[in-house]
Amino acid sequence: MKPKQHLEFVKVDLKTGWEVPPGYPPGFYQKILASDLDEVKKRGSRTRLLKLEPGAYSSEPFVHDHWEEVYVVQGDLIVGNDQQGRGGEQSFAPTYACRPPGVQHGPFTSRGGCILHEIHYYATSGKGGADAEKRQ
Repeated sequence: MKPKQHLEFVKVDLKTGWEVPPGYPPGFYQKILASDLDEVKKRGSRTRLLKLEPGAYSSEPFVHDHWEEVYVVQGDLIVGNDQQGRGGEQSFAPTYACRPPGVQHGPFTSRGGCILHEIHYYATSGKGGADAEKRQ
């Protein structure tokens, strides 16, 4: 994977260029803003927008082996719905979550649709982070 590019305030088109993330259910779309995430070698990071159409839902929880930060930019996000997309706890923009590796989260749905700003990464500068021993 090549390193992330230097980008200076690039216009982000929210109407076109969305793609279905591998393994996601219908109604979920992503727009990769920058990435050098390598899930095989367990390094790098990815910044993306994730869009859920109104009524779209996942039916299984997610678990990542990397950190994930999520900011609800617009709309509503419901966490913990059932297999039919019902129930769960609804939150509205602006809302934020930070999850360490291995944390089960979801499933997700949205009543009115939403756009999330997500950052995924393996290294962290916090105590116990992947690079902590290198800084000593």
